[in-house]
Amino acid sequence: MDPSEKQAAHRGEKNTDFSDLRAVFFNCTLKHPDQASHTSLLMGSSARIMRKSGVAVDEIRMTAHDIAFGVQPDMREHGWDRDDWPDLWPKVKAADILVVGTPIWLGEQSSVCRLLIERLYAMSGMLNDKGQSIFYGKTGGVVVTGNEDGIKHVAMNVLYSLSHLGYAIPPQADCGWIGEAGPGPSYGDDGAGLDNEFTQRNTTIMTWNLLHMARMLKDAGGIPSHGNDRKAWSAGCRFDYEKPQPG
Repeated sequence: MDPSEKQAAHRGEKNTDFSDLRAVFFNCTLKHPDQASHTSLLMGSSARIMRKSGVAVDEIRMTAHDIAFGVQPDMREHGWDRDDWPDLWPKVKAADILVVGTPIWLGEQSSVCRLLIERLYAMSGMLNDKGQSIFYGKTGGVVVTGNEDGIKHVAMNVLYSLSHLGYAIPPQADCGWIGEAGPGPSYGDDGAGLDNEFTQRNTTIMTWNLLHMARMLKDAGGIPSHGNDRKAWSAGCRFDYEKPQPG
């Protein structure tokens, strides 16, 4: 069996329609918008796979916008002169898939990434028409780059945050590349990391897992609301919860 036949035997048929899905990629690099971003380079590989499947993709670089600190939907109402977050929010709200891209600094996600998480949190009081968090029925993933250790630690933090807000996290929803410990090339510098098969594989698997999860959630009409309807809880429904009795 020649290589092309072997690949075809394992590849299977791609017969799922993803063309009604939307995705938004947030690049949380610290770099000025005019500078090249290593994180953007790796995120672009995932975005291209999605576009090839017909997904409408928005790519947003956080540092290209004046986004205020805070955990309210519009921080202009809380003392800030400017806040671009309300203008970005419609793209987040419309997206079935959110991908957060961040470099590693001191073993953690960037401060810009934390700002994004906080502004997403600011919207978590909003509910969908089922009385669930506005993020229910959406899917989240993370892309990490850097030249120091910490991909899994950063992914753990970001994916937990997204899950807590209401995003569904599919299996293996992270990918990344780091160089050798200590100062050295970042992703894409003189080709660094571009031929790394582990990164290529994980980026591809993450992307398809996000697509499949988003497809399943959309086809199912989101997540069933029994037991997680906040409006019903506020109205007194307790969904079989019984208060523990001491002793």
